[in-house]
Amino acid sequence: MSISTRVTSRQTALALGLALGLGTALPAIAAETSTPPGEHTLKSDQLVSLIAQNQEKLAEDFNGFLKQVAERNHEDTAVTSAIEQYLAGETLEGDDFVNIYRLLGVYNRLQYGDDVEALLKEMVAMPTFKVGEKPQHENPEIARFGELIKSKAEEFGLTFRNVDNRIFEVELKGTGDDVFGILTHGDVVPAGEEGWTLEDGTHLNPFDMTLIDGKLYGRGTEDDKGSIAAALYAMKSLKENDVPVKRTIRLMIETTEETGGEGFEYYKAKNTLPEYNIVLDSGYPAITAENGFGTIDARFPLTRAGSDDTAKDGLPAITDFKGGLATNQIPERSVATLHASDAEGAKALSSKLKTLSTRYVDTHGKDFSVANEVKGEDVIITVTGKSAHSSSPADGINPVTRLAGLLATSDIDFQDNAYEDAVHYLNDNYGLDYHGKLLGVAYSHDFMGPLKVTPTYLEREDAALRVAVNVRAPAGDKSPEELSKTIQDKLSAYAKEQGMDMALNVEIRDWMLRDPSGAWLKTLLNIFGDTTGMDAKPRSSAGSTTAKLLPNAINFGPSMPGETYTGHTSGEFKRVDNLMLDIQMFTEMMARIGNQDSLD
Repeated sequence: MSISTRVTSRQTALALGLALGLGTALPAIAAETSTPPGEHTLKSDQLVSLIAQNQEKLAEDFNGFLKQVAERNHEDTAVTSAIEQYLAGETLEGDDFVNIYRLLGVYNRLQYGDDVEALLKEMVAMPTFKVGEKPQHENPEIARFGELIKSKAEEFGLTFRNVDNRIFEVELKGTGDDVFGILTHGDVVPAGEEGWTLEDGTHLNPFDMTLIDGKLYGRGTEDDKGSIAAALYAMKSLKENDVPVKRTIRLMIETTEETGGEGFEYYKAKNTLPEYNIVLDSGYPAITAENGFGTIDARFPLTRAGSDDTAKDGLPAITDFKGGLATNQIPERSVATLHASDAEGAKALSSKLKTLSTRYVDTHGKDFSVANEVKGEDVIITVTGKSAHSSSPADGINPVTRLAGLLATSDIDFQDNAYEDAVHYLNDNYGLDYHGKLLGVAYSHDFMGPLKVTPTYLEREDAALRVAVNVRAPAGDKSPEELSKTIQDKLSAYAKEQGMDMALNVEIRDWMLRDPSGAWLKTLLNIFGDTTGMDAKPRSSAGSTTAKLLPNAINFGPSMPGETYTGHTSGEFKRVDNLMLDIQMFTEMMARIGNQDSLD
């Protein structure tokens, strides 16, 4: 890899000042070519050692840090040579360029790690989830969040632009005309009080970030406010250390990612998108494929003609069934209300359900619980499972399908109504499987994995019970439109056969499958592999991000391979050590890709 630069007269003068102990040199202007780094770049064990050496007493500036590193690691000639050239304002070539900006990443995490945590705490305190039908750009919490981003951008000497509360844009200006895009989002999914309790009984406020055992608990810590805080401080580090970049680095913070992406569509219609982009909303080392995202939306009228009027006297009725806070989140709990003819009937129903529940739990894995209580003529039955992101149903235990299964397979004869229809609809077509087997649509892709079909949300909306099923579709023989039609036809035929009054809409968006090559992808893989020591190969994700809507977009973090993703869960957290790695890798990424000759 060859990296070329010109040493200006100003740099020469500053280098001379350094030699005399009078000042520090201006960093060399460098451009990284597409040739992969060689064997003399800093690797994970060396980086861990450097962090340990300097975390107690850190130099006041980056140049001072480099001098410390050179003094303490004088036997490492590759590193000391790079530092000497940099401090003298000389041309940086090959591994020297990589090592300097890898060291900048280390310095940035040591210098600003606490500040990033503090900023993340401020962000988490703003509940930026969508409220009711009000659009996000009218949400006062979104506006407040934008003001926070603006204040930080201006404090860091960066350019800020508010695109009508849809996108908050922060730029570090480059020396050339190219723009490199980094996209993430500041909105979050709702966070109910339920589930935010640790095993020791500690109850957490999801909007007051809490540090416990190296984990930062709070809504948005992992998805995606931690990425925003780390990215802003990476940009600050480049700015204040005079790291010249050829490409303008544009951070775009979306405000409607969790609710359909209307904000980005608005921005896209009014602005030219960067040709190359990174999205900070999925996983490392680099996500080059994403499943199509969709919803099977069924609505059962609560006042359909004849159903309640012809109910059999004396039979209990399901009068409520709730589960979920968002369609892309498997909830912690699902609750149903069963109405008996009188208080004695409610007690008898409760007793019978306890026996049935014990049998059902034992039969289906013993990894969830069922409880019921009597309130007058009602029995409240609650299934507690484990929340998860809907893209990773294997990480959760879905209480929605388990409660439906318990009620549908019981020998209790319920009155015929919308709730009873919904219970059988869920159990007959989805059950406890989440791959579409009961629907007859299951398939898998060699790289992207299997189809995932997960019931996530039940709630009264207007005069109907809405039942939403989240779909994550990999590339397959059928297009998203064809798959949608197949599911629509199957479920419509089912409803007709069962005599159910059910309005149905199935919509699945296209998947993303990028060509896993290119100079900039190789740079990302090199950064991740050398920094963590982990295997660095492109991956696929069942998640669905705005990467699909951007040209040449790849996800780079923040979720680590092999770790359970906690975004959207009741108990979301970001590990502090992973947040520090984000700062470190984002800083190196911006410096290197900002100067790379070609991203093709």
